[in-house]
Amino acid sequence: MSSPPSVLLCGATGLVGRECLRLLSGDPAFGRVVVLTRRRLPPELLHGLDPSTMEEHVVDFGDLSAHAELFDVDQVVCALGTTIRKAGSRNRFREVDVGIPLAVARQGFEGGAAHTLLVSALGADPRSRIFYNRVKGELERALSAIPFRSLTFVRPSLLLGERAESRLGEEVMKRMSFLLPARYKPVEARAVAATLLHAAREDAPGRRVIESREVPALAEAYFAQLTG
Repeated sequence: MSSPPSVLLCGATGLVGRECLRLLSGDPAFGRVVVLTRRRLPPELLHGLDPSTMEEHVVDFGDLSAHAELFDVDQVVCALGTTIRKAGSRNRFREVDVGIPLAVARQGFEGGAAHTLLVSALGADPRSRIFYNRVKGELERALSAIPFRSLTFVRPSLLLGERAESRLGEEVMKRMSFLLPARYKPVEARAVAATLLHAAREDAPGRRVIESREVPALAEAYFAQLTG
């Protein structure tokens, strides 16, 4: 019997990334979990996780080749992302949201990873007039040029979950979500993480795009697998 696939996780402190970390730690379908981070993970995030399968590594994302040995994994899950407000400028936003995920994917491919899974965004399109959507689309296009056996993009709408800071626009969207079509309804970060791991479990060859409206059903299927 082959051993469970190993996974490299990038973006573990984010809304979706930390849910991925929790789920990976408790999912017997996966083996070794390599977590790349800029700084040590907070203790509260590590609480209750299985230390026998999880490896935390603080790395320089500007020089990933110095950490090439960490990329000897089967799958790469990238939940890294920021906002223009946090990044401080459009150029810095592009560096974080395109430059780092692309560098991680390339290093993962060189290390032998066959499947990369990405948290993208609703409306991702390299031709979009909306800067955020255009950047996400550019990243999808760049990743698609790397010859992975499997490639999965999950495109969530507004993410719901516990954030360190309150965002007025998101609060308004939450309250008005019942008026929105299924395509635009907010989705729980935990459901997005579950959808990523559902796709990782399936590990189907080819390029797959999962739209936001598909997330609730796929997350439900994933949790059914865990308890079944």
